[in-house]
Amino acid sequence: MIIERTSDQIVIKISKDVDTFGFQGIMDYLEYLEITSKSKATQADADKLADELNDNWWSKNRDRFIK
Repeated sequence: MIIERTSDQIVIKISKDVDTFGFQGIMDYLEYLEITSKSKATQADADKLADELNDNWWSKNRDRFIK
């Protein structure tokens, strides 16, 4: 593996023999880090959004679970 840092990016070179399933998980995590590094949201903001999404989902799907 070779890791190079330039003025505006990090370049990672790995062998073509690396398991693509595992590598995709790592790439997804790196993409998450890149996206969230630009965010101004706080943990409280994220928690509030998650609660709202869960409440909305439960309202729409309640009848599927409770009869």
